[in-house]
Amino acid sequence: MAAFGWLAQPAVLPWVALALGLCIGSFLNVVIHRLPKMMEREWREQCAELTGAAAPAATAPQGRYNLLVPRSACPACGHRISAIQNIPILSWLALRGKCAACRTRIAVRYPLVELAAGVIGAYAAWRYGPTLTALGGAAFGWALLALAVVDLDTQLLPDDITLPLLWAGLLVNLGGLIAPLGAAVIGAVAGYLALWLVYWAFKLATGKEGMGHGDFKLLAAIGAWLGWQKLPLVILLSSVVGAAVGIALIVFARHGRGKPIPFGPYLAAAGLIALFWGEHITRRWLPILG
Repeated sequence: MAAFGWLAQPAVLPWVALALGLCIGSFLNVVIHRLPKMMEREWREQCAELTGAAAPAATAPQGRYNLLVPRSACPACGHRISAIQNIPILSWLALRGKCAACRTRIAVRYPLVELAAGVIGAYAAWRYGPTLTALGGAAFGWALLALAVVDLDTQLLPDDITLPLLWAGLLVNLGGLIAPLGAAVIGAVAGYLALWLVYWAFKLATGKEGMGHGDFKLLAAIGAWLGWQKLPLVILLSSVVGAAVGIALIVFARHGRGKPIPFGPYLAAAGLIALFWGEHITRRWLPILG
């Protein structure tokens, strides 16, 4: 193990974490693309089983389909992506953002997700050094990134990510890695109940659903990782940013007032901000606002 000690050097570790994060980001792109399709197929199969009718025509791929199988391919022409064409960011740049076979444009979101995952890993390594806290913080950030993009695409926050993230937060805090265990448990409960109460208050007042149940679970997961003390900051940040973006969409992008705007990305961004800079914000800026 001593032979690899150089990897933990302060000048080296963030670069190693950046490379790892870029690879994780490539996998997150697979999760973001495939998980909603897997969920759709599962829902259709469950509906068919309950009704006893044949499953309706599905838009999700048929055959064996999960996060590992089949190999990644161009959705337009089915060209299988080779290993050399799947290098994070570099392959997209080399291909000029187009499929190697049919030249269909590849969305810029793919390298952006890879870059974001790389930056999260590098910053966690720089901030916390060669510690379990750095690894936990990076994993937390990567999960939030995946959830944010899935919610933007589909207005869904999959239980397959939010619930494991919640339990993982409690597990990593068994030894107080990021927050004391008691604060993590209370954070999970308080996070869920806070938005659950808002949901029911809004529904009773207007007869409409103001948010999805996935938002409750996401805030519970954030509370499990960061502890209940960070929840007010997370709620404040997500609400302010969400309101500002929502108003901007309505004014400048002519986003319909009745068209729902996913809240998950703002919760995810606020959770990541609270992890890395929460103490600084709480200590320096909240007293000024008060």
